[in-house]
Amino acid sequence: MPDPKPTIAELLKLLQPELTKSERQLADTLLTNYPLSGLVSVTAVAANAGVSTPTVIRMVRKLGFEGFPQFQEELRKELEATFTNPIAKHEKWAVNVPEKHILNEFTNAVISNIHQTLSQISPDEFDQACELLSDQKREVYITGGRVSRSMADYLFIHLQMIRKAVQNMESRSSSWPHFVLDMEKGDVLVIFDLRRYENSTIKLAELAAAKGIKIILFTDQWRSPVSNYADFTFSARISVPSAWDSSVAVLLLLEAMIAKIQQTDWKQTKKRISDLEDLFDRTTFFRKF
Repeated sequence: MPDPKPTIAELLKLLQPELTKSERQLADTLLTNYPLSGLVSVTAVAANAGVSTPTVIRMVRKLGFEGFPQFQEELRKELEATFTNPIAKHEKWAVNVPEKHILNEFTNAVISNIHQTLSQISPDEFDQACELLSDQKREVYITGGRVSRSMADYLFIHLQMIRKAVQNMESRSSSWPHFVLDMEKGDVLVIFDLRRYENSTIKLAELAAAKGIKIILFTDQWRSPVSNYADFTFSARISVPSAWDSSVAVLLLLEAMIAKIQQTDWKQTKKRISDLEDLFDRTTFFRKF
């Protein structure tokens, strides 16, 4: 069973309302280039955030750690987890494999992932991201990584039925500059980037952000470096008793977002889908019973 314990990034977001102004400033600094930003000396962390060393120690204790060394040890474990490959993941799990069926074990893990994920999501940020994707004055671009490509395709298919001006960016990163060239300030770029994070995706986010593109990121609990450039970051729990990560929590967020977007202007969406169905009928694409 994967550990449901929240990451430090998740704890920082949960504690935001309880933090002082200087502690919020420190939290923002730690979340930039996370978790590497916390893996320097305590004085360097304080200096980078423009706060005092006692402020760092105080917030570390608020997070539940006895001191800065314990805080850094947890960050190192999280960093190690982001680089874990499928073989290493399976071997780590198999050491303590429970004496019960995989269907129950896997389902329990997924349910835990969903609960943990939803507890970290801001409804306001979710609604704002949906508004961006519903705004047909904005072109929407979508892309994903080696595995998360399938989620990008899934979102593209549904958005294409709901609205115009949706671009599914090619898998080849060498083609991405052509898409960036056509992006206009205020357009929206949706990126899926789960561990292990891809350098080309991070560079794409950097280039798009420089052009004033609104970036919506779907990532995992360790947060892709793309989050440094994203306007909205949705972190989903992905650990399960398997050699591979689970996309169920990501898909839950994705399908909820699709449902929200199609409700925004249902009259227009309904007409577009009706016209599409008419085209399907005329092409005999689907079998009729």
